[in-house]
Amino acid sequence: MIEEKNERLGAHEVATFLRRHPTFLGQFPDLAMSLVVPKEEGKAASLASYQLDVLRDKNRELTRRLTELFNNAQDNERLAVRTHQLSLALMRASSAADTVRTMVAVLGEDFQGEVVRVVLFHPVEGLSADWLKVIPEKDASLAPFRDFLAGNEPLCGRLNQDKLALLYGDHQERAASSVLLPLPGIGMLSVGSSDPNRFFPGMGTLFLRLMAESLVTALGRYPRG
Repeated sequence: MIEEKNERLGAHEVATFLRRHPTFLGQFPDLAMSLVVPKEEGKAASLASYQLDVLRDKNRELTRRLTELFNNAQDNERLAVRTHQLSLALMRASSAADTVRTMVAVLGEDFQGEVVRVVLFHPVEGLSADWLKVIPEKDASLAPFRDFLAGNEPLCGRLNQDKLALLYGDHQERAASSVLLPLPGIGMLSVGSSDPNRFFPGMGTLFLRLMAESLVTALGRYPRG
């Protein structure tokens, strides 16, 4: 009898608490979903509606997440294919000059780079282009890039004016955002976009690093000038 009385008392206390805090279930939607709604007509219709709303919200969120994951997977697959094709193209190049030209062409076409720039520490025989600059590694003009080159990590986002001036010259308007790839011991490579949000800090750089490593490895087959 004591247990039965305590149980009735506890239920009353819970009911009183819920009446005083009508938004309580909003803080614990999982609790609302576990409640058993009476089947009798006209009882707890509002609670049943609430449970249905919670289910719909969860379903919409799950659908959104699945769609996002699916789109990311498709993007990563396309990038993986392009990166693989780039590596093969670099391996097929018959000279250091052709290797660099291939990299620039792929970045401009397959990766939709509006403006591509290459800075090399040493000249490459037979290579001359408006997108190329040959600057010795210790040259003072590379001072704005010292930390970047020492860190050996891609840089994404909006570049400072000193970096923009050296890389893009009179075409800075085409590089509202950029990705900058270090080429250890060789130089660096940049891709610019007129879209200021195309490249941004924190974006994934795995495939960018793989591309840079592929170029460095491919150029390693040839002696430096």
